[in-house]
Amino acid sequence: MLETETPGLRPTILVIDDEAAIRRLLKSCLDSDEFKLIEASTAEEGIDQIAKRNPDLVLLDLGLPDEDGRQVIETVRGWSQVPIIILSGRGQEEIKVKCLEAGADDYVTKPFGVAELMARIKVALRRILMAPPAGEDPIFHHGQIKLDRANRKVWVHEEETHLTPIEYKLLCVLVQYAGRVVTHRQLLTEVWGAEYTEDAQYLRVYMGYLRRKLEPNSDSQKLIVTEPRVGYRLAV
Repeated sequence: MLETETPGLRPTILVIDDEAAIRRLLKSCLDSDEFKLIEASTAEEGIDQIAKRNPDLVLLDLGLPDEDGRQVIETVRGWSQVPIIILSGRGQEEIKVKCLEAGADDYVTKPFGVAELMARIKVALRRILMAPPAGEDPIFHHGQIKLDRANRKVWVHEEETHLTPIEYKLLCVLVQYAGRVVTHRQLLTEVWGAEYTEDAQYLRVYMGYLRRKLEPNSDSQKLIVTEPRVGYRLAV
């Protein structure tokens, strides 16, 4: 069970997938003492289940019979921040990026390993459990880093660390979406501006600088995870 979960309360996972075999597989893996599983086979049914059942997480296929899964993301994001993990056979980076920018939290390509999927689910649920109440600007503390956004200060292994303005902005964006994949385009837009969305070299260089400061030695927890050709994730 998740350590922060209320004892006896199982997170509810909604699977939206028109393939009965996939739903059966997920039911056998997830419907247990740890999670409660509910199902939908169409976009319309899935959106209705999200509205009525308020699940803790959604596993969403893109190739639904009545609507593309990306449209489901866009619809749901108009009124809910429920974590959404895409499960799809479409593995192209362009599709992954579009789904993440539409508001998906993560993307797992079919066929997938159950252990990997379970790990992604727990990361997404942990992010929600760590989320502060709306309107607050709290200190973010995870692993070896502490970020005080009110005073623009950062500590690594309890020692105050100087970040340049660009490095600080990058860290703030990663913290804002902690546990989620943030695409190259999103990072470039939020840190440098919309006119720099194609300048990925800027991002690689400064992300390298930031990593060296947040992970100063081999014993440090690896905080920034690279999603090849897609973006970065702050591990939580």
